[in-house]
Amino acid sequence: MAKHIKNMDELAKALQPVMSGMVDELAERVYETLNYFLQEYYNSYDPKSYIRQFDFLRSAVKVEPKVVGNKVTASVYIDTDYMDNYYNATGLQVASWANKGLHGGLNTGDNTPHVWDDTMKTTIENGELLKLAIEHLKSKGFSVRN
Repeated sequence: MAKHIKNMDELAKALQPVMSGMVDELAERVYETLNYFLQEYYNSYDPKSYIRQFDFLRSAVKVEPKVVGNKVTASVYIDTDYMDNYYNATGLQVASWANKGLHGGLNTGDNTPHVWDDTMKTTIENGELLKLAIEHLKSKGFSVRN
């Protein structure tokens, strides 16, 4: 059924549910990809001198979409505050090392992913999220040209 839109406010209101669903889908893809690279990071090294706590592996967070003004936003991030039990390193330091492919600040081989950068390359830089956004809009009846 066609909807009659008389102004930009009505258009924004009509699009809000579609945009919320799309943003949630995109954030979920980033979250899944981040968790994949966190697991790959853990798989790339088997420590011999300590027992893992797995805090970094469980540090990914996805915040549900919310409407802010006329925008819909969501966040995906590594919760560095969650990682508060490391010896001689902060959670931020651990996450920074992981993004350089380092374990505990040490280079343990070249099969270690760069957790955050690889997540961004695999979702944003390669156009994956744009493709998902286009598919989502088309599935809701929007005509989208790319």
